[in-house]
Amino acid sequence: MDKKAVFTQVSQLEERLGELHHELRGLKEQLAYLIEENHYLQMENEKLRERLDVDVQEDDSEESPGEDKKKKPFVGEGYDNLARLYQEGFHVCNTHYGSIRAEGEDCLFCLSFLHQK
Repeated sequence: MDKKAVFTQVSQLEERLGELHHELRGLKEQLAYLIEENHYLQMENEKLRERLDVDVQEDDSEESPGEDKKKKPFVGEGYDNLARLYQEGFHVCNTHYGSIRAEGEDCLFCLSFLHQK
């Protein structure tokens, strides 16, 4: 083999390795994003399941055997539910509704929404 051909072949191999490294880095970034998103969704799912369990327990304790299945919500029940959701760490504003708030941080949109009269 000619020395020039060997050098060309090594150069081409180096370029391919560089491309593979670049592709691997992109895949690694995508994987990190997916892991972070999965963790976020697991946390949100866990909080929603806890909230669902609390709501089901409250409904079971409030019902009596002779009571009608159709309950009329009292005035302010929706506001109370939104306030409870906010206290549990979820956004109630129209911008980020249902997503998890950063722990220990308040959302000005949510607070202004909850303090409307």
